[in-house]
Amino acid sequence: MSTVKDIMIKIIRDQPEDSDFDEILRELAFVKMVDRGLADSDAGRTVPHEELEQRMRSWQK
Repeated sequence: MSTVKDIMIKIIRDQPEDSDFDEILRELAFVKMVDRGLADSDAGRTVPHEELEQRMRSWQK
């Protein structure tokens, strides 16, 4: 099993050579957000599509 450090090193190594600091940080944050979302989904912490549509409509008022 990979450690967090190993995963981060792989993500950084997979970036183009000309990537700047902000691009690498965005990629690391993106991977973390995706992992968190998948964990939430696996744990059943989701919102039905219809409820999400209602919530989004309320934001537009």
